[in-house]
Amino acid sequence: MIRTSRPIGDHLREWRQRRRLSQLDLALEAEISTRHLSFLETGRSTPSREMVLHLAEQLDVPLRERNVLLNAAGYAPVFFERRLEDPAMQSAHQAVDLVLKGHEPYPALALDRHWNVVATNSAVPPLMAGAGPALLQAPVNVLRLSLHPKGIAPRIANLPEWRAHLLARLRRQIELTADPVLIELMQELQDYPVPHQDRAAKPEPDGKEESVVVPFQLITDTGILSFFSTTTVFGTPVDITLSELALECFYPTDQATTEALFRLGDERKRQAEVAATAPGA
Repeated sequence: MIRTSRPIGDHLREWRQRRRLSQLDLALEAEISTRHLSFLETGRSTPSREMVLHLAEQLDVPLRERNVLLNAAGYAPVFFERRLEDPAMQSAHQAVDLVLKGHEPYPALALDRHWNVVATNSAVPPLMAGAGPALLQAPVNVLRLSLHPKGIAPRIANLPEWRAHLLARLRRQIELTADPVLIELMQELQDYPVPHQDRAAKPEPDGKEESVVVPFQLITDTGILSFFSTTTVFGTPVDITLSELALECFYPTDQATTEALFRLGDERKRQAEVAATAPGA
């Protein structure tokens, strides 16, 4: 996890420039002198452990990278990374399960920092049907699954619009984190075939106002299902895993999608009940 041979000053300067802040801007935010900040960046002064964490907070450095800053300054890491199944994460794990289960029959999933699926509710797997087996092997990356020509991309009715939306989100995440894995993922996704802009999307009913969100429109056997999504993160996390975990919840944008999801949910419940009462169950 710790990967640095560069001095702490180089890291601080890089993060400050990434946030598009001048030395004066950061000094004012951190309530220190510009001279002191300049000395820290050039290596003429060594920051205390508290100062490293203070500047990292002002720069909104991800917890994982705060450990890197501490290491570069000669201090031990203070943020731990545990698996969601770790006993210490029991409350958080239960919260994730509660949100995902409670969102049914609408789809919801938990994602790590690289857009890999950590957990889903029962409404998600049917939406992935038809994707190539290689794309469904764990860990499933939802960006790769969504945009790969052997994924669900052929079934996304508004693929050009949805692709642009996903790439914009990924680009913003790269700007914030400078994560090399995400940079490599972006290059991969951009190499996928670019969809034609004239793909048919679900028509809006007459008189309906223009959507204020980018919809996700998926072609299924029951028709086109249309969703918008929200992203939920944990507040004030001090664990790396929690700080990087996001819950992506999808909501129907129209009544037809709502009704279809409830029908599919009822069918899943009936199938589960039959399986539970089958001999040998």
